[in-house]
Amino acid sequence: MVCKVGKDFFGDNYIQNFKDNDVHTDFVGQTSDAATGTASIIVNDAGENAIVIVAGANMLLGSEELQKALPAISHAKVLVCQLEISPQTSLRALRMAQENKVKTIFNPAPAIPDLDPEFYRVSDVFSCNESEAELLTGSSVTTVEEAHRAGQELLKRGCGSVIITLGPQGCVVLKAQESTPKHVPTTAVTALDTTGAGDSFIGALAFYMAHYPSMPLDEMARRANQVAGVSVQAVGTQTSYPFKKDLPAELF
Repeated sequence: MVCKVGKDFFGDNYIQNFKDNDVHTDFVGQTSDAATGTASIIVNDAGENAIVIVAGANMLLGSEELQKALPAISHAKVLVCQLEISPQTSLRALRMAQENKVKTIFNPAPAIPDLDPEFYRVSDVFSCNESEAELLTGSSVTTVEEAHRAGQELLKRGCGSVIITLGPQGCVVLKAQESTPKHVPTTAVTALDTTGAGDSFIGALAFYMAHYPSMPLDEMARRANQVAGVSVQAVGTQTSYPFKKDLPAELF
């Protein structure tokens, strides 16, 4: 994990949480110049969420910290970046990964309308949800067909492949070298809390890309959908993420 937290209760808790979950913390910095980033999450009766993010110390992660993490980034199998830190820091990290032949996953969340076009070119997998795809393409993304069209537009911008997640409708997968988009349906579940479903999907996708690099991308997406499907059936964000032991053996 490469990130920055505040020198405060939340920051200390975060670092301990990483350690408890065997996440490497050598590149987790603490600063006195800002509070740890926080998110206020509201969930309605249908399990849908609204999130207000206060980025705090996240925005102070910069090129100096990335340079320190370069040995780890260059030896990684997969790098995952998103937009809860400064976009330029994410872009620089993705560039560093690409220069070192490390596979990249970019999740443009929370979405920004004026995304630097270079993000597309440095993304081996550009993975977003329907609302992020709408904001980036300017067209409605509510059906599988609309997602196919939006995915083709994103692909044209230079990504290696595009995944658009559609909640209960599964996801669509498009690859630069394949002409036809693939719809990957998912099993219907009763959602208690959808918070973190996208992160659960991305985390699982990164796992499959790192451990099963020859697996087809649509199969990775199908399995990642199943992991995310488990997470929405429990309340909370990180607390809803299943451990390997709680998942069916056929996912591995």
